[in-house]
Amino acid sequence: MGSISETGRQYANSEKLAARARLNGKYTIAEMGWFQWVAKHLPLKPGDQVLDIGCGPGWFWQDVVPDMPAGLHLTLADASDGMVREAEERCKDLPLANFTARQADASAMPFADGSFDVVLAMHMLYHVPDPSRAIAEMFRVLRPGGTLAVTTNGKLNMRELYALTTVFGSSEFDPAGLAFGFDEAHDLLGAQFGNVRLERYPSRLRITEPEDVFLALTSYPPGDGANDAALQAFRGRIDAAFAAGGGILESEKETGVFLSIKAG
Repeated sequence: MGSISETGRQYANSEKLAARARLNGKYTIAEMGWFQWVAKHLPLKPGDQVLDIGCGPGWFWQDVVPDMPAGLHLTLADASDGMVREAEERCKDLPLANFTARQADASAMPFADGSFDVVLAMHMLYHVPDPSRAIAEMFRVLRPGGTLAVTTNGKLNMRELYALTTVFGSSEFDPAGLAFGFDEAHDLLGAQFGNVRLERYPSRLRITEPEDVFLALTSYPPGDGANDAALQAFRGRIDAAFAAGGGILESEKETGVFLSIKAG
């Protein structure tokens, strides 16, 4: 997934993330939207203390809070100060009992032991240098009986798209799934909590605009630093893939949420 400095540049704000989110949001075919589907799996009760670590720009909570139990106490935290500022602005007027946003390192969180009923870590552990340490921190700040929910991708996620990026020297597999995929999530969460359950999100992509593929897959390294010749070759691959599909590029998704409960 690149160096720590590359990750910092990627997530200084939500601009590059938005290009990838747009592809998934615009073209995903599923019975339920991703955010609503994740929210359905969170065992939230009125008055719960909730931590979203690696919260990004707060899109998730803006979307789902109106359908959440009353009286939630929500803490949004991210390593990027820019993301924290965006999340705070986006979520400050949501109907919550209490709301806090702050910068925090997932591997050394500034929260007391047993502070939260639910901890959510959405598609962020593949950015952490030592995921096992971050998971231990999430375990620490959970109350006994509390739930950790971790979302990530399998390495076969959107393989038809990632196969196109080999023109940049990239792997044909989802880089997030390679860095912290289903197998690693299952092993590390199971080792820390003694229990883990995976719920898979049933979905696929049906893309009709080649430019959206180009923008999404050049929003992160190495595509975002590729030279003109490589970018031209990449556009050629995209065009060929759409031509082969009669103007449509379809791809299966492999993503889900892992749920672990802290013994009480």
